[in-house]
Amino acid sequence: QVRLVESGGGLVQPGGSLRLSCAASGFTFSDFAMNWYRQAPGKEREWVASITSTDGGTNYPDSVEGRFTISRDNHKNMVYLQMNSLKYEDTAAYFCNAFMGAGEVQSYWGQGTQVIVSS
Repeated sequence: QVRLVESGGGLVQPGGSLRLSCAASGFTFSDFAMNWYRQAPGKEREWVASITSTDGGTNYPDSVEGRFTISRDNHKNMVYLQMNSLKYEDTAAYFCNAFMGAGEVQSYWGQGTQVIVSS
């Protein structure tokens, strides 16, 4: 059974930091690219970070570039999102996604963890 379980969300002041974690199980973690998305109330889900399954290359949209860092530990089947210099507009539910596009496309989602940036 595939499971992605996010943790680490919470309330943080602007300028603060949080580290989100995602525990994966039920699939070959090292074969999948891992992504973080977020969704604010009333808005569409937005991609915020990716890390490849092969060389660990990372990619970010401009909105979080330089502030967020995605990493993975293939031995622990974990992916992380370090978020620094948080802004009010970073408030959202954050979701972990596992994606493999080779052959039959497979995409799995976690249930999300809430991040609230507020003073």
